Amino acid sequence: MSAVRSPNVLEEVIALDRQSVLHPFSNLHAYAHGNAESTVIETAKGSRIRDATGREFLDGFAGLYCVNIGYGRTEVADAISRQAHKLAFAHSYAGQTTEQLARLSHRLVAMAPGKMSKVFYGLSGSDANETNVKLVWYYNNLRGLPAKKKIIARERGYHGCSIVSGSLTGMSFYHAHMDLPVSGILRAGVPHHYWGAEAGESEEQFSQRRARELDELIVREGPETVGAFIAEPVLGTGGITPPPAGYWSAIQQVLRKHDVLLIADEVITGFGRTGAMFGSDLYAMEPDLITVAKGLTSAYVPLSASIVGERVFEVMENASEQVGAFSHGYTYSGHTLGMAAANAVLDIVEREDIPGQARTTGAHFQASLRNAFGGFPIVGEVRGVGMMAAVEFVSDPATKTRFDPALKVGARISQAARDRGLIARAMPQGDILGFSPPLVMSVQEVDEMVAIAADATRHVMNRL
Repeated sequence: MSAVRSPNVLEEVIALDRQSVLHPFSNLHAYAHGNAESTVIETAKGSRIRDATGREFLDGFAGLYCVNIGYGRTEVADAISRQAHKLAFAHSYAGQTTEQLARLSHRLVAMAPGKMSKVFYGLSGSDANETNVKLVWYYNNLRGLPAKKKIIARERGYHGCSIVSGSLTGMSFYHAHMDLPVSGILRAGVPHHYWGAEAGESEEQFSQRRARELDELIVREGPETVGAFIAEPVLGTGGITPPPAGYWSAIQQVLRKHDVLLIADEVITGFGRTGAMFGSDLYAMEPDLITVAKGLTSAYVPLSASIVGERVFEVMENASEQVGAFSHGYTYSGHTLGMAAANAVLDIVEREDIPGQARTTGAHFQASLRNAFGGFPIVGEVRGVGMMAAVEFVSDPATKTRFDPALKVGARISQAARDRGLIARAMPQGDILGFSPPLVMSVQEVDEMVAIAADATRHVMNRL
């Protein structure tokens, strides 16, 4: 890792940043006026990052669920460099392609769950979900069903921050003061047994109830008006919550009954995080459209994709002679550097069996987390699958009584972990500490991560 920056240079960088950068999810006044911390990240390797002062952190969140193969993989950097020297850009409009684009698309169709046909590229999970919604509308227009346009998304689901994707996201603070959600978005219940189950209700019974509620919602709105249901196989930002037993089987029965497409948002779960290549594989989902990003390039360059199922593409292809060209695309759709990075990353994913690593190390991680936090009197639930997990804190586990939000318990534990050299995320809408580390994190690093998190929790707990 590189040398520490001089104090003068560091102060200059921070001053320039405060003056000119509009940071996502930051208190704008506090940051601009120096009342909120600024961290200048300098370098990273494996599962660790280092800031410009020399502080090192174990990255328990893989950036933002994205650096799956770890930092500093020179083979990916070399692949990007080779492509940039050979051909830095070629658009993909009107049938123009490159070898990397053709090869990546073929391998994604082959590896994806369900019966897939084609791949369309963007740069973020948000724009890929925008594309998938447009495809739902396009598909039903071409079928002569112009009213079948509403999209059902779940409470606490996360699907992005753009206009439609931000509307799909089921957390109100993403909407406040932004004129979201737009019309045509319906909301289904969150599949979280811990908070949503009725007294004595098993996970299977809870799943059946959520499916009945979905069926009732579609019937109430009119099946002829509902085009698709979008969901993450495992809730991510909404709390890192695996589905309850029987959930996906029951939900898919309802969707098939009413001819409603399934969009699987695999932005977080794709390419190994759950211990399977896709979350849809793990939960026997059969999506019609799949959203991928993050792990597709392990964030080495921006890239997203909408993987289009045979059912949808067949309608589009058959109508093309009548309606003309498919009028959707971005300048950077299929960008050559993204294609090179993704192929290099997927070579690693397949060669090193990254899903298998996540499954094996993840089993140790889940067990260690439960052992470490099982005796804490403020822990309501420890949950997770593969290399993603969360610990939810409550003031009284027996009654599931939440802490006063003003105490900011989750945020304080996250900060205490950071003070000890671990990045773990305070999740929204609860006092929740989230983990989503690189899938290549070693067992020893997992043990270190869990130990730091437990120590941080004890520190905060003793001061409550």
